Amino acid sequence: MAEKDRCLGVVGRSVRSDSFHQQSVQLLDAVKKTIPPLVENSHKGESGRVGVIGGSQEYTGAPYFAAISALKTGADLSHVFCPADAATVIKSYSPELIVHPLLDRKHAVNEVSEWLTRLHSLVVGPGLGRNPAIIDNAKALIEKARKQGKHLVIDADGLFIVTTYPDLIRNYTRVILTPNAVEFARLYSAVMGQSSEQGGDLQTQVVNLSKTLGHVTICRKGQVDIISDGRTVVLGATPGSNRRCGGQGDLLAGSMGTFVYWAHYSLEKSRNEDKISDYSSTIIAAYAASTLTRTCSNLAFPKHGRSMTTTDMIDEIHFAFEKLFGSP
Repeated sequence: MAEKDRCLGVVGRSVRSDSFHQQSVQLLDAVKKTIPPLVENSHKGESGRVGVIGGSQEYTGAPYFAAISALKTGADLSHVFCPADAATVIKSYSPELIVHPLLDRKHAVNEVSEWLTRLHSLVVGPGLGRNPAIIDNAKALIEKARKQGKHLVIDADGLFIVTTYPDLIRNYTRVILTPNAVEFARLYSAVMGQSSEQGGDLQTQVVNLSKTLGHVTICRKGQVDIISDGRTVVLGATPGSNRRCGGQGDLLAGSMGTFVYWAHYSLEKSRNEDKISDYSSTIIAAYAASTLTRTCSNLAFPKHGRSMTTTDMIDEIHFAFEKLFGSP
């Protein structure tokens, strides 16, 4: 049975296949309500300041894709915190990114922390690599971000950190984990103490893993993205394409960094006004990023076919955004 046809009625808000369309409509409406209007009296930074912790000598594309996607989704400022040997390369990709060659310094945690207080959300992991010193610094920065109440999106090598130290994010509901199939299996095994093959169907695995981690939000990427905080299950099944070029997860993570700030700010603002949505900010953000990424792929593939790359998808962010959420 296809993922999108399975019954999801075993958790908090039951979502059956016959209500999938209704759920999508509700979520899209919720996303639209969180998008900040572009008005004359707004100021730089008000629509989001997103940080990306990642990059290495071998992997400079991933943090660039994440940071530029955050910017093109609508954040005002996008920072990359990376090792010195990756900084010049990443800077050369775009003059629009603020690149800090700090991650491999002796006092990296303190130096990055000075910037952390200014950021609204943090994406951890794109292109990070497995250098032990860098991993230790990234781990410490996750701890700092948690203490400051920052929204976190953790992907790629950031998930390696979480798999090794799951208590780092346990019970922190302002985090979104974005594992692919392999990353999810590793995380599930580490946290649940058994193979994912023993954990039932995939949706049940995602729900149970989220519950065990204290209701963190998980966006398990796949043919259908399964999004859950252990209480609610949402399916990201918007049509994309069959092309699986590298970097699509970075687009997802970067845009999610923008969406989660918007959703959190809007939901907090609406507490004493009309309620925007029953969904949490992390669920709304994960669904928005999943839907945007898939639509970018869907728009780019007819133009480029097998030669489509993530750069082509990023070029479609504006058009995908307008198609899904409307004009500014």
